[in-house]
Amino acid sequence: MANNGPSWDGLLKWSLSHSDGASPSRPLSEEDRQWFMEAMQGHTIDSISRMKQISQIMKMPEQLLESQGVTTDDLEGMLDELQEHVESIDLANDLHSIGGLVPLLSYLKNSNAKIRAKAADVLTTVVQNNPRSQQLVMEANGFEPLLTNFITDTDIRVRTKALGAISSLIRHNQQGITAFRLANGYAGLRDALVSDTVRFQRKALNLIHYLLQESNSDCKIVRDLGFPRIMIHLASNQDLEVREFALRGLLELTREESERNLDRADVNLRQLLEERTRRIIAMSEEDLCAAREERELVDILWTVCYDEPSLLRERGLVYLPCDDEMAPDVVRDRFEPPLRAWAARRDDEINEPPVPLLLGPAQ
Repeated sequence: MANNGPSWDGLLKWSLSHSDGASPSRPLSEEDRQWFMEAMQGHTIDSISRMKQISQIMKMPEQLLESQGVTTDDLEGMLDELQEHVESIDLANDLHSIGGLVPLLSYLKNSNAKIRAKAADVLTTVVQNNPRSQQLVMEANGFEPLLTNFITDTDIRVRTKALGAISSLIRHNQQGITAFRLANGYAGLRDALVSDTVRFQRKALNLIHYLLQESNSDCKIVRDLGFPRIMIHLASNQDLEVREFALRGLLELTREESERNLDRADVNLRQLLEERTRRIIAMSEEDLCAAREERELVDILWTVCYDEPSLLRERGLVYLPCDDEMAPDVVRDRFEPPLRAWAARRDDEINEPPVPLLLGPAQ
């Protein structure tokens, strides 16, 4: 049956007969059948109605979907469409009221790794810069399956997508941050850093940087778990973003000198900064422009750790003519959907000015 496409007709019958726990009071009319077929073929109707239909499908048992010819590709396409709808903050918040949030969360436990990964991807969009949906997901116990997938799933793509969803869920969400700490989420981040998957490492470093910015007390946690040694290693990674995020994490650890969260006498740290300095000096003009963030971070780390100007500064390589006037917010620009990011910036403009990025020790 899969070769001929899903039997949406049969699925509608099942959905209507189980939606209220009773059998249908009347036979399914040809009009109802035709409406459903047209809707599932993507012909029309408004977003809320489409989200309701998708929610009904997500509530159906896997075995039933398979028996009606619904394939993994069909479900991924359905989740892709749902993700497009919930790019709107209002529609993301409506997902719970129409009964779609809990079924979406259940897909985090789907037997198919592609569906687990895609469900986490949709959740990332739902909660991105959205305090209301963050609260709803926490109340629906959505944090737990995300953490389980992040830490224990056997599929690296599922783990990576789950980490992305967690990062969006707990950002500017104190309840989520507390839950992450209590669940020993930092141990999962350490495992992500030592993986051989660049995207997984990037997302872990991104979240670590955010958490350290939010709470300097977390610096002690990452120090005790051995993060400085790992980040020193990653700061020499071939991937530019991994290097930059690792250097950002190291810089955050220098904020409170009295805590000694980063051993400035560590020979490995000094060797790292010397090595990165040599490599930056040897870069072509094009590579130098691309490595702007790395140049600045290496310079600041050297100055903070050794209380002297860096060789990059002496060579005039910290700021170059190709640099823009304002430093880019690398983390936000690379990890937020455009529509939701625009909404967040709009709220910032209305409510209060943005908090400046800390590039040195606290005064």
